[in-house]
Amino acid sequence: MYVISLIVKNEFGVMQRVMGEFTRNKINVETIVVGKCELPGKSRVVLSVTDKDGAETALGKLQRLQDVYGVALVPESEQSAYALLSTSTGNVGLVGGSAEVEELIDRCNPDRYVKALNALPKE
Repeated sequence: MYVISLIVKNEFGVMQRVMGEFTRNKINVETIVVGKCELPGKSRVVLSVTDKDGAETALGKLQRLQDVYGVALVPESEQSAYALLSTSTGNVGLVGGSAEVEELIDRCNPDRYVKALNALPKE
């Protein structure tokens, strides 16, 4: 899995422009996490894709977008995963390495779940 981290302007329309690059280049986004970050007026977008060529293409295209201030491919050592599981005893949140979270999902056999990759790259 290849994880791309972006710092973008926190305003409407920015996500549409970001996702438009993936659509135009036929790159499937596996997971996406967006939220306000430590920089005033900006958000961090973290996307994951399975294809190395797709990740490299996306990096080049995203760097040229207006309202995108930074783009980085996150090394595997800086990636983390989280999941929210719905089980018979209630909802459970998991955080850890991707393999660890995947193993726990398999062991829990939840009714429903969502898993995403995330990262705070060293800058």
